[in-house]
Amino acid sequence: MTRRTQLGLTAAVAAAAIALPALLGWSRVAEAASGVPAAALVERNSAPREVAVLAGGCFWGVEAVFEHVKGVSDVRSGFAGGSAKSGSYAEVSGGKTKHAEAVRIEFDPRQVNYADLLRIFFSVAHDPTQVNRQGPDVGPQYRSAIFPQSAAQRRVAGAYLAQLGKARAFPKAIATRLEQGRFVEAEAYHQDFMRKNPAHPYIVVHDKPKLAALKRQFPASWRS
Repeated sequence: MTRRTQLGLTAAVAAAAIALPALLGWSRVAEAASGVPAAALVERNSAPREVAVLAGGCFWGVEAVFEHVKGVSDVRSGFAGGSAKSGSYAEVSGGKTKHAEAVRIEFDPRQVNYADLLRIFFSVAHDPTQVNRQGPDVGPQYRSAIFPQSAAQRRVAGAYLAQLGKARAFPKAIATRLEQGRFVEAEAYHQDFMRKNPAHPYIVVHDKPKLAALKRQFPASWRS
């Protein structure tokens, strides 16, 4: 969080100075992930509504990615993995609550299935090989984790992690963990942060490239 706060206070010229190397770094990650295969195991769900909870670093960008996926009806930024009593931004930013910054995704599984969301998660939403960090944000609250909301989701997620590992889809080992824990919604000012703050330096440098990667790699899933 400290790094994000610093970027929020940085002048536009300073943001521009760091933007190029950061964008190039994300570009390399996104291109390496462009060959991430679709999940071999897909469990169909005929219900009109399903919920997924995923953690992939700063929730601002992860939230924005899934808000642009067809079939997703609502995305909320929050925390998962720790106690409901410690689900505040100030507490979680200390890295001692066991929480990870996460997003809660409500979607129609008849339009987009859980396995498709996981493929997007691994391909463009974050770098799953980083341990307890994403980009400039460091600490266990930025870890890569999947919080299955059902037995079916756990089977699909577990099988997909094994599939990606066997396929060596990434140049380094995948750090993503399967975890349990309830989701706690973050403060209101974190919700829809990219949409409300499109010129925020952190958003420009670290999160807008994710949307570009989503649109490029998954054009059939993209919605404006």
